[in-house]
Amino acid sequence: MIKIIDYKAGNAPSVLHAITRLGHEASFARNSGDIENASYIILPGVGSAKATMESLREMGLIEVLENAVLKKKVPFLGICVGLQILFEHSEEEDTDCLGWLKGKVVKFDVSKVRVPQMGWNQVRFVKKAPFGSSDDFFYFVNSYHAKPEHESDLWGTADYNGKFTAAVNRENIYATQFHIEKSGSAGLALLNGFLNLRKGG
Repeated sequence: MIKIIDYKAGNAPSVLHAITRLGHEASFARNSGDIENASYIILPGVGSAKATMESLREMGLIEVLENAVLKKKVPFLGICVGLQILFEHSEEEDTDCLGWLKGKVVKFDVSKVRVPQMGWNQVRFVKKAPFGSSDDFFYFVNSYHAKPEHESDLWGTADYNGKFTAAVNRENIYATQFHIEKSGSAGLALLNGFLNLRKGG
């Protein structure tokens, strides 16, 4: 079963709508029991890293997520803030995050660019993965961006007065800084690729 983590600061209904359009069935995860038998896990994000981490703690999801994703290797997709909290620390409200990936999240230089970055930007996929190898335009809303410690975790990049991390991947963990569910046909194709991972991609 495809499970979308539904928390106070998330964007779960939009993601569910996109998945339904693709012909898949999914449901919301609101407690640890909802995660235990998940075949795919999606963590959408709207808002701050701190609020997201606090919500996950309040819902008792951090330990069960770590077991599912890191130990059982359930395919995981993080979206926007759902990408940022995969790293060790975010400058946003000085927040300690999940630490599944080595690195940190920093704010765009406000002396050089307007924040948040809002709109369409081209993503160049720099790493071969089972899906998502075609460069295309996707929809972003972000003031912060991740800086992975390991280049091997970098899946896609975009440019906003300099190259920044647009997508990351390590083993069964995938995440996009852009809103995959709001990125038209390109976003739906990428989402569908993720949801077909266990069918051979």
